[in-house]
Parts: sequence; structure tokens; C-alpha cells
Amino acid sequence: MAYYLDPKNDLTFKRIFGEHKHLCISLINSMLPLEAPIIAIEYQTGELIPELDILRNSIVDVRCTAADGRQFIVEMQLYWYDGFKKRVLFNASKAYVMQLDAAEKFKSLQPVYSLNFINGTFEKTPEMEHEYYHHYKIVNVKDTEKQIEGLEFVFLELPKFKPENRAEKKLHELWLRFLTEINESTREIPKELLENEHIREAVGYVERGAYTKSQLMTYDKLKIDWLTARSMLDEAEELGLEMGIEKGIERGIEQGLEIGIERGIVKGMEKGMEQGLEIGIEKGEYKKACVVALKMLEKGMSIEDIGDITSLTKRQIEELQKN
Repeated sequence: MAYYLDPKNDLTFKRIFGEHKHLCISLINSMLPLEAPIIAIEYQTGELIPELDILRNSIVDVRCTAADGRQFIVEMQLYWYDGFKKRVLFNASKAYVMQLDAAEKFKSLQPVYSLNFINGTFEKTPEMEHEYYHHYKIVNVKDTEKQIEGLEFVFLELPKFKPENRAEKKLHELWLRFLTEINESTREIPKELLENEHIREAVGYVERGAYTKSQLMTYDKLKIDWLTARSMLDEAEELGLEMGIEKGIERGIEQGLEIGIERGIVKGMEKGMEQGLEIGIEKGEYKKACVVALKMLEKGMSIEDIGDITSLTKRQIEELQKN
């Protein structure tokens, strides 16, 4: 029984697509919406941008140039982080600009395509729940058919991929199945994958028996480094969330206090109006009672009778007599 390694690991991915041009060509042609498929490539070496130590082994990249000058950056992102899109944009832009060393005129610049396999999800809105393929171009906002050619980006969220077995996308789906279905727990390769000569060849490059002890140690180290990076990023994200929640609570208390004060003012005004109205009514009733009491005094009625009728006190009635 054969044992397999994960093709998304740096060691295996680069062995498959960074050492075998025909397999890299097959992968690119099946994933990118190219008007003219590439037929030959040359690998490019060197880093476009230095990686953070924590992420160095979370990104696998293969860069190549087609015979017609088009450039392709193929990346396997093992752990999604918010800055990855900017990193992709930087790399593609730098690859585009670096052509000026060889091209004396701007019109000689060739397009750069960035193909990115994401071992995670970043589009989490309900309408994107089943969309794993994301194609970005520089287009006119009002007329998307009008495009500034030069940079194109494709992101594939591997966990969202579900094979549909459509004939026109057969190679596209086979490569994605190869990347998503084969790992260290695989004991038997689906026959549909083995029926394609390119996929069958790639399967041979992930057989554990095809690697030396030293290479397997490197594979395990890269895996551990990736898991460590993922753990550190998870912890940082969790800490950031906790700090965000704590900050949110503090802000909530502040806002609640502000709202409480505002509401207190409004409530105070309402209470004041109520009390004012009550006082006003009381004063109005008192004046009315005084008028009635004076008339009753003029008619010679006793203070006791006037008090019973008007609810005025004896002292209040006596004060009216004095005035």
C-alpha cells in the first residue's frame, strides 16, 4: 500500500510544479481564463518580497515566464491572513515593473497573471458561500468590458471547491481534486485522477516512497513550521478579538453613559414639564379658590364654611381678609 504526502506542502508543491514545466503549464492553462494557452515556460528564481518569519513557510510560490513573454506567479497560501491580497498585488506589480529592465518601451511590457490557491476561506458573505473561484481585473467601473490589460488575479478557495464533473472543466476539476483530496491520510487514489496522464504523474511525485529520509525531515519541518505559524496567527487573532471586545465594552459603557445623560436630560425636561404643569394647575386652582373665597367673605360667610367649600386653610382665608 502506497503512502502519500500533501501536495500543498512547500516541498511537494514545488517538486511537482516547480520542477516539471509541463505539469505547471497544465495547471495554469486549466485555472486561468487565457485567450491563448501557454505552450512553454521558463522558471524565474528569487523572491519578489521578503516574507515575515511567521509566514515564511505558509506561502509556496512558483514563478515562470511563457514563451510569448507573459509572466505567471503561482502561489499556494496555506493560511489566509488579511494582508495576503496586498502581498499578491505587490508581487504582481513588482513583477510587471521589473520588466522595464529588459523592455525599453512601455508597450513592450507583458501581462502578469497571479494564480493563488487558498487553503482557507476569505469570502464569507452568504452570496459567496459556494463561490470558490474569484477573478479580478482592472476594469472600467461603469463598463466592465473595458479593461486596462497588464495585471490579473485569480484566487481559488480550496475548502469551498466541490467537483461538478462538467466536461468543459474536466482538467480544472481534476487538478483541484488532486490538491484537495490527496493528503497524508490517503490510501487509495480515485481512478478518475489516475486516468489523466498529468495527474497520474503528479500523484507519483507525492508518494512518500519517492522521497529520501532527509527530504521527509524537511517536509515534516515545513509542516510543523506552518502549524506553528497558524497557531501563532490564531492566537494573535484571538487576542485581538478579546482586546476588541474589551475595547468595545469600554466604548459601549461610554456611549451608554452618554446616552444615559442625554436621556436623563430629556427625562428631566419631561419631569420638569410635568411638575411645572402640576404647579401651574395648583396655582391656578389656588387663585380660583381665592376669588371664590373673597366673594364669600363679602357675603358674610364664616371662615369655616369658606374653608369647607374652597379647601383653603383658615390662615389663607384670614390673609385674604387682611388684604
